[in-house]
Amino acid sequence: MSNWALIIYCGLITYLTRFSMIALIKKEMFNDRIREVLSYVPSAIFPAIIFPAIFLDSQGSILIADNPKIMAALIATIIGIFSRSIIATIFSGLASYWFIIFVI
Repeated sequence: MSNWALIIYCGLITYLTRFSMIALIKKEMFNDRIREVLSYVPSAIFPAIIFPAIFLDSQGSILIADNPKIMAALIATIIGIFSRSIIATIFSGLASYWFIIFVI
């Protein structure tokens, strides 16, 4: 089996298992408490996705000193808290990161 066929097969299996949970479970079977708890799942998973991109270098080592991504993430967090806008948060993070890299 070629590498591409294996990648496509794994992608399809992953997609189908995740899609089945969304498509087959009836939303009426969840009570309000379960819906409230599940509403926090994206907020709990987001840091696990973002942390490696900000704090790890290409070899997987933690990079704290001279890391422009940390300052850009802090600026984006502050903008996000005050603006409550995802678009403003993303653009401020990108703009501050580019500013730090190319200007400073």
